[in-house]
Amino acid sequence: GNQCLNKVRKAGVEKGDNMYMMVPIVPETWFASYACIKGGLVSVPTATTMTERELEFRFKTYPADSIIADEIYTDIIDAALKSTGETPKIKIVLGKKDGWISYTDLTSEAVEAEAAKTKSNDLLFCFFTSGTTGLPKRVGHTAVSYPLGHLSTSVMTGVRTADIHHNLGAPGWAKWAWSSFFTPLNVGATASGFNFTVLDGEKYLTQITTHKISTFCAPPTAWRMFINLDTSKFDFSSLRQSIGAGEPLNPEVINRWSELTGTEIRDFYGQTESTAMIGNHPWMNGKMRNGSFGQPSFMYDVALVDDDGKELTVADEPGHIVVKLDKWRSIGLFTEYIGNPEKMAGVFIDNYYYTGDRASIDQDGYWWFVGRSDDVIKSSDYRIGPFEVESALLEHDAVAESAIVGVPDEKYHQLVKAFCILKEGVEPSRELALELFQHTINILAKFKIPRIIEFVPAVPKTLSGKIRRVELRQQEIDRQKTDSSTEKSEYFYWDFPELKSKKK
Repeated sequence: GNQCLNKVRKAGVEKGDNMYMMVPIVPETWFASYACIKGGLVSVPTATTMTERELEFRFKTYPADSIIADEIYTDIIDAALKSTGETPKIKIVLGKKDGWISYTDLTSEAVEAEAAKTKSNDLLFCFFTSGTTGLPKRVGHTAVSYPLGHLSTSVMTGVRTADIHHNLGAPGWAKWAWSSFFTPLNVGATASGFNFTVLDGEKYLTQITTHKISTFCAPPTAWRMFINLDTSKFDFSSLRQSIGAGEPLNPEVINRWSELTGTEIRDFYGQTESTAMIGNHPWMNGKMRNGSFGQPSFMYDVALVDDDGKELTVADEPGHIVVKLDKWRSIGLFTEYIGNPEKMAGVFIDNYYYTGDRASIDQDGYWWFVGRSDDVIKSSDYRIGPFEVESALLEHDAVAESAIVGVPDEKYHQLVKAFCILKEGVEPSRELALELFQHTINILAKFKIPRIIEFVPAVPKTLSGKIRRVELRQQEIDRQKTDSSTEKSEYFYWDFPELKSKKK
Protein backbone atom coordinates (compact mmCIF):
# COMPACT_ATOMS: atom_id res chain seq x y z
CA GLY A 1 0.00 0.00 0.00
CA ASN A 2 2.83 2.38 0.86
CA GLN A 3 4.67 1.52 -2.37
CA CYS A 4 1.51 2.19 -4.37
CA LEU A 5 1.08 5.57 -2.66
CA ASN A 6 4.70 6.52 -3.27
CA LYS A 7 4.40 5.66 -6.96
CA VAL A 8 1.33 7.79 -7.63
CA ARG A 9 2.79 10.68 -5.63
CA LYS A 10 5.86 10.68 -7.88
CA ALA A 11 3.47 11.09 -10.81
CA GLY A 12 2.02 14.22 -9.24
CA VAL A 13 -1.06 12.75 -7.59
CA GLU A 14 -1.80 14.76 -4.44
CA LYS A 15 -4.17 14.75 -1.49
CA GLY A 16 -7.68 15.38 -2.78
CA ASP A 17 -7.00 13.83 -6.20
CA ASN A 18 -8.84 10.66 -7.14
CA MET A 19 -7.98 7.09 -8.09
CA TYR A 20 -10.30 5.01 -10.26
CA MET A 21 -10.00 1.32 -9.36
CA MET A 22 -11.29 -1.12 -12.00
CA VAL A 23 -9.93 -4.34 -10.58
CA PRO A 24 -11.34 -7.76 -9.70
CA ILE A 25 -11.16 -9.44 -6.30
CA VAL A 26 -7.38 -9.62 -5.93
CA PRO A 27 -5.01 -8.49 -3.14
CA GLU A 28 -4.03 -5.34 -5.05
CA THR A 29 -7.59 -4.09 -4.52
CA TRP A 30 -6.97 -3.96 -0.78
CA PHE A 31 -3.51 -2.41 -1.20
CA ALA A 32 -4.78 0.38 -3.46
CA SER A 33 -7.60 1.08 -1.02
CA TYR A 34 -5.10 1.44 1.83
CA ALA A 35 -2.98 3.75 -0.33
CA CYS A 36 -5.94 6.04 -1.00
CA ILE A 37 -6.90 6.32 2.66
CA LYS A 38 -3.35 6.96 3.83
CA GLY A 39 -2.66 9.49 1.07
CA GLY A 40 -5.94 11.36 1.36
CA LEU A 41 -6.90 10.31 -2.16
CA VAL A 42 -10.51 9.86 -3.23
CA SER A 43 -11.00 6.24 -4.21
CA VAL A 44 -13.49 5.64 -7.02
CA PRO A 45 -14.43 1.94 -7.09
CA THR A 46 -15.43 1.03 -10.64
CA ALA A 47 -17.34 -2.11 -11.56
CA THR A 48 -15.54 -4.42 -13.97
CA THR A 49 -18.74 -4.69 -16.01
CA MET A 50 -18.51 -1.06 -17.16
CA THR A 51 -19.09 -0.36 -20.84
CA GLU A 52 -17.14 2.28 -22.76
CA ARG A 53 -20.17 4.58 -22.68
CA GLU A 54 -20.54 4.21 -18.92
CA LEU A 55 -16.85 5.00 -18.42
CA GLU A 56 -17.17 8.05 -20.65
CA PHE A 57 -19.96 9.34 -18.44
CA ARG A 58 -17.83 8.84 -15.35
CA PHE A 59 -14.72 10.47 -16.81
CA LYS A 60 -16.74 13.45 -18.02
CA THR A 61 -18.46 13.78 -14.66
CA TYR A 62 -15.35 13.22 -12.54
CA PRO A 63 -12.06 13.31 -14.53
CA ALA A 64 -9.59 10.63 -13.49
CA ASP A 65 -6.34 11.76 -11.81
CA SER A 66 -5.04 8.20 -11.52
CA ILE A 67 -6.26 4.75 -12.51
CA ILE A 68 -5.44 1.22 -11.45
CA ALA A 69 -6.94 -1.55 -13.57
CA ASP A 70 -6.57 -5.13 -14.61
CA GLU A 71 -4.96 -5.63 -18.02
CA ILE A 72 -8.18 -6.94 -19.59
CA TYR A 73 -9.95 -3.63 -18.96
CA THR A 74 -7.27 -1.28 -20.29
CA ASP A 75 -8.49 -1.17 -23.91
CA ILE A 76 -11.96 -0.01 -22.94
CA ILE A 77 -10.54 2.50 -20.44
CA ASP A 78 -8.14 3.94 -23.01
CA ALA A 79 -10.96 4.24 -25.54
CA ALA A 80 -13.13 6.11 -23.03
CA LEU A 81 -10.25 8.40 -22.07
CA LYS A 82 -9.56 9.18 -25.73
CA SER A 83 -13.18 10.01 -26.50
CA THR A 84 -13.44 12.33 -23.47
CA GLY A 85 -10.01 13.89 -23.96
CA GLU A 86 -8.96 13.09 -20.38
CA THR A 87 -5.35 12.31 -19.46
CA PRO A 88 -4.71 10.86 -15.99
CA LYS A 89 -1.40 11.59 -14.27
CA ILE A 90 -0.69 7.88 -14.00
CA LYS A 91 -2.22 4.59 -15.11
CA ILE A 92 -1.22 1.41 -13.27
CA VAL A 93 -1.99 -1.99 -14.75
CA LEU A 94 -2.13 -5.43 -13.21
CA GLY A 95 -0.18 -7.07 -16.03
CA LYS A 96 1.42 -5.27 -18.97
CA LYS A 97 0.10 -2.64 -21.35
CA ASP A 98 1.75 0.05 -23.46
CA GLY A 99 1.30 3.46 -21.90
CA TRP A 100 0.61 1.96 -18.48
CA ILE A 101 2.89 1.37 -15.46
CA SER A 102 3.02 -2.28 -14.45
CA TYR A 103 2.02 -2.93 -10.84
CA THR A 104 5.15 -5.05 -10.46
CA ASP A 105 7.21 -1.87 -10.91
CA LEU A 106 5.91 -0.65 -7.55
CA THR A 107 8.33 -3.03 -5.80
CA SER A 108 11.12 -0.54 -6.46
CA GLU A 109 9.39 2.08 -4.29
CA ALA A 110 10.10 2.66 -0.61
CA VAL A 111 8.10 0.49 1.76
CA GLU A 112 7.34 3.43 4.06
CA ALA A 113 5.12 6.39 3.17
CA GLU A 114 4.12 9.51 5.03
CA ALA A 115 0.43 9.78 5.84
CA ALA A 116 -1.46 12.80 4.53
CA LYS A 117 -2.84 15.26 7.06
CA THR A 118 -6.44 14.23 6.54
CA LYS A 119 -9.33 16.05 8.23
CA SER A 120 -12.43 14.23 9.41
CA ASN A 121 -14.63 15.91 6.79
CA ASP A 122 -12.25 15.37 3.86
CA LEU A 123 -13.82 13.43 1.00
CA LEU A 124 -12.16 10.00 0.64
CA PHE A 125 -14.71 7.86 -1.20
CA CYS A 126 -16.79 8.45 -4.32
CA PHE A 127 -19.29 5.78 -5.36
CA PHE A 128 -21.24 6.01 -8.56
CA THR A 129 -24.60 4.45 -7.80
CA SER A 130 -25.82 1.68 -10.07
CA GLY A 131 -28.13 4.02 -11.93
CA THR A 132 -31.28 1.95 -11.48
CA THR A 133 -33.45 5.09 -11.38
CA GLY A 134 -31.58 7.33 -13.79
CA LEU A 135 -28.03 8.38 -14.54
CA PRO A 136 -25.56 7.36 -11.82
CA LYS A 137 -25.09 9.76 -8.92
CA ARG A 138 -21.79 10.42 -7.14
CA VAL A 139 -22.14 9.50 -3.50
CA GLY A 140 -19.46 11.16 -1.39
CA HIS A 141 -18.18 9.73 1.90
CA THR A 142 -15.58 11.21 4.22
CA ALA A 143 -12.62 10.04 6.27
CA VAL A 144 -15.10 9.49 9.10
CA SER A 145 -18.42 8.44 7.55
CA TYR A 146 -17.12 5.16 6.15
CA PRO A 147 -14.20 4.07 8.39
CA LEU A 148 -15.92 5.03 11.65
CA GLY A 149 -19.47 4.77 10.33
CA HIS A 150 -18.92 1.12 9.49
CA LEU A 151 -18.70 0.27 13.17
CA SER A 152 -22.45 -0.25 12.72
CA THR A 153 -21.70 -2.82 10.01
CA SER A 154 -19.01 -4.56 12.06
CA VAL A 155 -21.39 -4.86 15.00
CA MET A 156 -24.28 -6.05 12.86
CA THR A 157 -22.25 -8.73 11.08
CA GLY A 158 -20.94 -10.00 14.42
CA VAL A 159 -17.35 -10.35 13.18
CA ARG A 160 -14.69 -11.03 15.83
CA THR A 161 -10.91 -10.67 15.72
CA ALA A 162 -10.32 -14.42 15.30
CA ASP A 163 -12.79 -14.75 12.42
CA ILE A 164 -12.02 -15.41 8.77
CA HIS A 165 -14.60 -13.18 7.14
CA HIS A 166 -15.87 -13.51 3.60
CA ASN A 167 -18.12 -11.30 1.52
CA LEU A 168 -19.43 -12.36 -1.87
CA GLY A 169 -19.27 -8.98 -3.52
CA ALA A 170 -17.35 -7.17 -6.25
CA PRO A 171 -14.95 -4.28 -5.52
CA GLY A 172 -16.76 -1.88 -7.86
CA TRP A 173 -19.62 -1.37 -5.42
CA ALA A 174 -20.04 0.03 -1.92
CA LYS A 175 -20.84 -3.39 -0.46
CA TRP A 176 -17.24 -4.46 -1.00
CA ALA A 177 -16.01 -1.51 1.06
CA TRP A 178 -18.61 -2.37 3.69
CA SER A 179 -17.96 -6.03 4.18
CA SER A 180 -14.65 -6.93 2.56
CA PHE A 181 -12.69 -3.91 3.78
CA PHE A 182 -14.03 -2.01 6.79
CA THR A 183 -15.91 -4.76 8.62
CA PRO A 184 -12.82 -6.96 9.17
CA LEU A 185 -10.45 -3.96 9.44
CA ASN A 186 -12.43 -2.42 12.30
CA VAL A 187 -12.03 -5.49 14.50
CA GLY A 188 -8.75 -6.95 13.19
CA ALA A 189 -10.36 -9.99 11.57
CA THR A 190 -8.99 -11.74 8.49
CA ALA A 191 -10.49 -10.70 5.16
CA SER A 192 -10.76 -13.19 2.31
CA GLY A 193 -11.61 -13.00 -1.37
CA PHE A 194 -12.28 -15.46 -4.17
CA ASN A 195 -11.64 -14.17 -7.68
CA PHE A 196 -14.31 -15.45 -10.07
CA THR A 197 -16.21 -14.31 -13.16
CA VAL A 198 -19.27 -16.57 -13.01
CA LEU A 199 -20.66 -17.77 -9.71
CA ASP A 200 -20.44 -21.56 -9.50
CA GLY A 201 -22.28 -22.63 -6.36
CA GLU A 202 -20.46 -25.94 -5.93
CA LYS A 203 -17.00 -24.39 -6.33
CA TYR A 204 -17.87 -21.48 -4.08
CA LEU A 205 -19.10 -23.59 -1.18
CA THR A 206 -16.01 -25.77 -1.60
CA GLN A 207 -13.83 -22.70 -1.02
CA ILE A 208 -15.98 -21.49 1.88
CA THR A 209 -15.63 -24.79 3.72
CA THR A 210 -12.03 -25.58 2.69
CA HIS A 211 -10.76 -22.24 4.00
CA LYS A 212 -12.91 -22.49 7.14
CA ILE A 213 -14.78 -19.24 6.61
CA SER A 214 -16.48 -18.36 9.89
CA THR A 215 -18.53 -15.30 8.90
CA PHE A 216 -20.08 -15.23 5.44
CA CYS A 217 -22.04 -12.43 3.78
CA ALA A 218 -23.80 -12.94 0.44
CA PRO A 219 -26.68 -11.43 -1.58
CA PRO A 220 -30.07 -13.13 -1.96
CA THR A 221 -29.22 -14.43 -5.43
CA ALA A 222 -26.34 -16.48 -4.05
CA TRP A 223 -28.30 -17.83 -1.06
CA ARG A 224 -31.07 -18.99 -3.40
CA MET A 225 -28.48 -20.82 -5.49
CA PHE A 226 -26.81 -22.44 -2.48
CA ILE A 227 -29.99 -23.87 -0.94
CA ASN A 228 -30.77 -25.70 -4.18
CA LEU A 229 -27.43 -27.55 -4.16
CA ASP A 230 -26.58 -30.88 -2.60
CA THR A 231 -24.70 -29.63 0.48
CA SER A 232 -24.30 -33.01 2.18
CA LYS A 233 -20.63 -33.23 1.15
CA PHE A 234 -19.68 -29.89 2.72
CA ASP A 235 -18.45 -29.41 6.28
CA PHE A 236 -19.95 -26.20 7.63
CA SER A 237 -18.66 -26.67 11.18
CA SER A 238 -16.45 -23.53 10.95
CA LEU A 239 -19.31 -21.32 9.82
CA ARG A 240 -20.47 -19.19 12.75
CA GLN A 241 -22.43 -16.36 11.16
CA SER A 242 -24.37 -16.09 7.89
CA ILE A 243 -25.40 -12.62 6.76
CA GLY A 244 -27.57 -11.42 3.91
CA ALA A 245 -27.62 -8.02 2.29
CA GLY A 246 -28.59 -6.38 -0.97
CA GLU A 247 -32.29 -7.15 -0.93
CA PRO A 248 -34.55 -8.71 1.72
CA LEU A 249 -34.35 -12.48 1.97
CA ASN A 250 -37.33 -14.72 1.55
CA PRO A 251 -38.31 -16.74 4.66
CA GLU A 252 -38.05 -20.08 2.87
CA VAL A 253 -34.41 -19.35 1.96
CA ILE A 254 -33.53 -18.58 5.59
CA ASN A 255 -35.25 -21.72 6.84
CA ARG A 256 -33.58 -23.99 4.30
CA TRP A 257 -30.07 -22.60 4.92
CA SER A 258 -30.57 -23.08 8.66
CA GLU A 259 -31.50 -26.72 8.07
CA LEU A 260 -28.38 -27.24 5.93
CA THR A 261 -25.78 -25.40 8.03
CA GLY A 262 -27.20 -24.74 11.48
CA THR A 263 -26.80 -20.95 11.01
CA GLU A 264 -29.55 -18.44 10.44
CA ILE A 265 -29.05 -15.89 7.67
CA ARG A 266 -29.33 -12.54 9.39
CA ASP A 267 -30.62 -9.98 6.95
CA PHE A 268 -29.67 -6.32 7.23
CA TYR A 269 -30.28 -3.10 5.37
CA GLY A 270 -28.31 -0.07 4.29
CA GLN A 271 -27.38 1.91 1.20
CA THR A 272 -24.40 3.27 -0.68
CA GLU A 273 -25.36 6.52 1.06
CA SER A 274 -25.00 4.97 4.51
CA THR A 275 -23.56 2.09 6.47
CA ALA A 276 -25.66 -0.72 8.00
CA MET A 277 -28.76 1.02 9.36
CA ILE A 278 -31.29 -1.67 10.21
CA GLY A 279 -30.75 -5.37 10.65
CA ASN A 280 -30.92 -8.60 12.57
CA HIS A 281 -28.05 -8.20 15.01
CA PRO A 282 -26.07 -11.20 16.33
CA TRP A 283 -28.00 -11.15 19.61
CA MET A 284 -31.20 -11.71 17.59
CA ASN A 285 -30.20 -15.25 16.58
CA GLY A 286 -33.15 -17.46 17.45
CA LYS A 287 -35.37 -14.39 17.90
CA MET A 288 -35.69 -13.28 14.29
CA ARG A 289 -38.98 -13.13 12.47
CA ASN A 290 -38.85 -14.63 9.01
CA GLY A 291 -39.09 -11.91 6.42
CA SER A 292 -38.22 -9.06 8.79
CA PHE A 293 -34.98 -7.19 8.18
CA GLY A 294 -34.55 -6.53 11.88
CA GLN A 295 -34.29 -3.45 14.06
CA PRO A 296 -32.37 -0.16 13.81
CA SER A 297 -28.69 0.20 14.69
CA PHE A 298 -27.98 2.38 17.71
CA MET A 299 -25.91 4.55 15.34
CA TYR A 300 -28.96 5.64 13.32
CA ASP A 301 -32.11 7.55 14.30
CA VAL A 302 -34.57 6.12 11.77
CA ALA A 303 -38.33 6.40 11.38
CA LEU A 304 -41.18 5.97 8.91
CA VAL A 305 -43.11 8.88 7.45
CA ASP A 306 -46.18 9.10 5.21
CA ASP A 307 -46.37 10.86 1.86
CA ASP A 308 -46.87 14.19 3.65
CA GLY A 309 -43.73 13.77 5.79
CA LYS A 310 -45.61 12.98 9.00
CA GLU A 311 -44.06 10.29 11.21
CA LEU A 312 -46.10 7.11 11.44
CA THR A 313 -46.98 5.73 14.84
CA VAL A 314 -49.47 3.00 13.88
CA ALA A 315 -48.07 -0.55 13.64
CA ASP A 316 -47.97 -2.28 10.26
CA GLU A 317 -48.61 0.91 8.27
CA PRO A 318 -46.19 1.22 5.33
CA GLY A 319 -44.17 4.40 5.03
CA HIS A 320 -40.96 5.93 3.71
CA ILE A 321 -37.76 4.99 5.57
CA VAL A 322 -36.07 8.20 6.73
CA VAL A 323 -33.04 9.06 8.82
CA LYS A 324 -33.91 11.77 11.35
CA LEU A 325 -31.52 14.73 11.51
CA ASP A 326 -33.20 16.96 14.09
CA LYS A 327 -31.38 15.65 17.18
CA TRP A 328 -28.11 14.37 15.69
CA ARG A 329 -26.68 13.36 12.35
CA SER A 330 -25.76 9.70 11.95
CA ILE A 331 -22.00 9.51 11.47
CA GLY A 332 -22.27 6.88 8.73
CA LEU A 333 -24.50 9.00 6.53
CA PHE A 334 -22.96 10.28 3.30
CA THR A 335 -21.90 13.90 2.90
CA GLU A 336 -23.44 14.75 -0.45
CA TYR A 337 -24.34 13.80 -3.97
CA ILE A 338 -21.27 15.46 -5.41
CA GLY A 339 -22.12 18.22 -7.86
CA ASN A 340 -25.85 17.53 -7.67
CA PRO A 341 -27.60 20.02 -5.35
CA GLU A 342 -30.96 19.27 -6.99
CA LYS A 343 -30.76 15.62 -5.98
CA MET A 344 -29.63 16.63 -2.49
CA ALA A 345 -32.68 18.85 -2.14
CA GLY A 346 -34.85 15.93 -3.20
CA VAL A 347 -33.69 13.60 -0.42
CA PHE A 348 -32.87 15.98 2.45
CA ILE A 349 -36.25 17.44 3.40
CA ASP A 350 -37.41 18.94 6.73
CA ASN A 351 -34.69 17.39 8.90
CA TYR A 352 -35.09 14.00 7.25
CA TYR A 353 -32.96 12.05 4.81
CA TYR A 354 -35.29 10.05 2.56
CA THR A 355 -33.75 6.69 1.64
CA GLY A 356 -36.16 6.04 -1.23
CA ASP A 357 -37.25 2.75 0.38
CA ARG A 358 -40.51 1.82 2.05
CA ALA A 359 -41.14 -0.42 5.04
CA SER A 360 -43.50 -1.08 7.93
CA ILE A 361 -42.87 -1.70 11.64
CA ASP A 362 -44.89 -4.24 13.62
CA GLN A 363 -46.07 -3.75 17.18
CA ASP A 364 -42.89 -5.37 18.56
CA GLY A 365 -40.50 -3.08 16.67
CA TYR A 366 -39.53 -5.46 13.86
CA TRP A 367 -39.09 -3.80 10.47
CA TRP A 368 -40.55 -5.28 7.26
CA PHE A 369 -39.35 -4.23 3.83
CA VAL A 370 -41.99 -3.16 1.30
CA GLY A 371 -39.80 -2.11 -1.63
CA ARG A 372 -38.21 0.82 -3.35
CA SER A 373 -40.49 3.81 -3.43
CA ASP A 374 -40.37 3.65 -7.21
CA ASP A 375 -40.79 -0.15 -7.22
CA VAL A 376 -44.12 -0.01 -5.41
CA ILE A 377 -46.86 -1.04 -7.83
CA LYS A 378 -50.01 1.09 -7.97
CA SER A 379 -52.88 -1.07 -9.21
CA SER A 380 -56.36 0.43 -8.96
CA ASP A 381 -56.39 1.96 -5.45
CA TYR A 382 -53.89 -0.54 -4.06
CA ARG A 383 -50.15 -0.19 -3.45
CA ILE A 384 -48.32 -3.50 -3.84
CA GLY A 385 -44.73 -4.17 -2.79
CA PRO A 386 -42.88 -6.56 -5.13
CA PHE A 387 -41.06 -8.44 -2.39
CA GLU A 388 -44.10 -10.09 -0.86
CA VAL A 389 -45.25 -11.41 -4.25
CA GLU A 390 -41.75 -12.65 -5.10
CA SER A 391 -41.60 -14.48 -1.77
CA ALA A 392 -44.91 -16.20 -2.43
CA LEU A 393 -43.76 -17.47 -5.83
CA LEU A 394 -40.49 -18.74 -4.38
CA GLU A 395 -42.42 -21.01 -2.04
CA HIS A 396 -43.49 -23.06 -5.08
CA ASP A 397 -41.19 -26.00 -5.72
CA ALA A 398 -40.74 -25.17 -9.42
CA VAL A 399 -39.54 -21.59 -8.99
CA ALA A 400 -35.86 -20.79 -8.47
CA GLU A 401 -36.17 -17.01 -8.65
CA SER A 402 -38.76 -14.37 -9.42
CA ALA A 403 -38.97 -10.66 -10.13
CA ILE A 404 -42.13 -8.59 -9.82
CA VAL A 405 -42.86 -5.31 -11.61
CA GLY A 406 -45.85 -3.20 -12.44
CA VAL A 407 -46.66 -2.99 -16.15
CA PRO A 408 -48.82 -0.25 -17.68
CA ASP A 409 -52.56 -0.91 -17.94
CA GLU A 410 -55.26 1.48 -19.13
CA LYS A 411 -57.90 0.25 -16.66
CA TYR A 412 -55.91 -0.38 -13.48
CA HIS A 413 -52.88 1.90 -14.11
CA GLN A 414 -50.55 -1.04 -13.48
CA LEU A 415 -50.83 -4.81 -13.44
CA VAL A 416 -48.61 -7.09 -11.39
CA LYS A 417 -46.34 -9.08 -13.67
CA ALA A 418 -44.12 -11.95 -12.53
CA PHE A 419 -40.94 -12.97 -14.31
CA CYS A 420 -40.18 -16.51 -13.14
CA ILE A 421 -36.93 -18.44 -13.49
CA LEU A 422 -37.61 -22.13 -13.12
CA LYS A 423 -35.45 -24.70 -11.39
CA GLU A 424 -33.30 -26.99 -13.50
CA GLY A 425 -35.33 -29.66 -15.24
CA VAL A 426 -38.65 -27.79 -14.99
CA GLU A 427 -40.20 -26.69 -18.29
CA PRO A 428 -42.62 -23.77 -18.83
CA SER A 429 -46.20 -24.78 -19.55
CA ARG A 430 -49.78 -23.59 -19.27
CA GLU A 431 -50.32 -26.13 -16.50
CA LEU A 432 -47.45 -24.73 -14.47
CA ALA A 433 -48.68 -21.16 -14.96
CA LEU A 434 -52.08 -22.24 -13.66
CA GLU A 435 -50.41 -23.84 -10.65
CA LEU A 436 -48.55 -20.63 -9.88
CA PHE A 437 -51.67 -18.49 -10.19
CA GLN A 438 -53.50 -20.86 -7.83
CA HIS A 439 -50.51 -20.96 -5.50
CA THR A 440 -50.39 -17.17 -5.11
CA ILE A 441 -54.18 -16.97 -4.67
CA ASN A 442 -53.84 -19.29 -1.69
CA ILE A 443 -51.13 -17.13 -0.10
CA LEU A 444 -51.78 -13.51 -0.99
CA ALA A 445 -54.66 -11.09 -0.92
CA LYS A 446 -56.36 -11.23 -4.32
CA PHE A 447 -55.24 -7.73 -5.32
CA LYS A 448 -51.58 -8.72 -4.86
CA ILE A 449 -51.46 -11.80 -7.08
CA PRO A 450 -49.71 -11.66 -10.47
CA ARG A 451 -52.01 -11.05 -13.41
CA ILE A 452 -49.27 -11.94 -15.89
CA ILE A 453 -46.63 -14.66 -15.56
CA GLU A 454 -43.71 -14.95 -17.96
CA PHE A 455 -41.14 -17.73 -17.75
CA VAL A 456 -37.65 -16.41 -18.48
CA PRO A 457 -34.12 -17.87 -18.30
CA ALA A 458 -32.76 -14.84 -16.41
CA VAL A 459 -33.57 -11.31 -15.25
CA PRO A 460 -31.30 -8.25 -15.43
CA LYS A 461 -29.25 -7.64 -12.30
CA THR A 462 -26.46 -5.51 -10.99
CA LEU A 463 -23.12 -7.24 -10.33
CA SER A 464 -24.01 -7.42 -6.64
CA GLY A 465 -27.13 -9.43 -7.45
CA LYS A 466 -29.87 -6.82 -7.14
CA ILE A 467 -32.72 -7.22 -9.60
CA ARG A 468 -32.92 -4.28 -12.00
CA ARG A 469 -36.72 -3.93 -11.91
CA VAL A 470 -36.46 -0.57 -13.62
CA GLU A 471 -35.02 -2.33 -16.67
CA LEU A 472 -37.79 -4.92 -16.65
CA ARG A 473 -40.41 -2.17 -16.45
CA GLN A 474 -38.85 -0.33 -19.37
CA GLN A 475 -38.76 -3.55 -21.42
CA GLU A 476 -42.50 -3.90 -20.90
CA ILE A 477 -43.19 -0.28 -21.84
CA ASP A 478 -41.10 -0.63 -25.00
CA ARG A 479 -42.75 -3.90 -25.93
CA GLN A 480 -46.25 -2.45 -25.57
CA LYS A 481 -45.30 0.36 -27.92
CA THR A 482 -43.90 -1.90 -30.63
CA ASP A 483 -45.56 -5.30 -30.36
CA SER A 484 -48.85 -6.34 -28.80
CA SER A 485 -48.36 -10.05 -29.46
CA THR A 486 -48.09 -12.48 -26.57
CA GLU A 487 -44.78 -14.12 -25.79
CA LYS A 488 -44.75 -17.90 -26.08
CA SER A 489 -43.96 -18.32 -22.39
CA GLU A 490 -46.30 -15.55 -21.17
CA TYR A 491 -49.62 -16.36 -19.51
CA PHE A 492 -52.48 -14.10 -18.45
CA TYR A 493 -54.73 -14.62 -15.45
CA TRP A 494 -57.91 -13.86 -17.39
CA ASP A 495 -57.19 -16.61 -19.93
CA PHE A 496 -57.75 -19.30 -17.27
CA PRO A 497 -61.44 -20.11 -16.73
CA GLU A 498 -60.31 -22.48 -13.94
CA LEU A 499 -59.51 -19.44 -11.79
CA LYS A 500 -62.91 -17.77 -12.02
CA SER A 501 -64.27 -19.57 -8.97
CA LYS A 502 -61.33 -18.62 -6.76
CA LYS A 503 -61.69 -16.13 -3.91
CA LYS A 504 -62.40 -12.54 -4.89
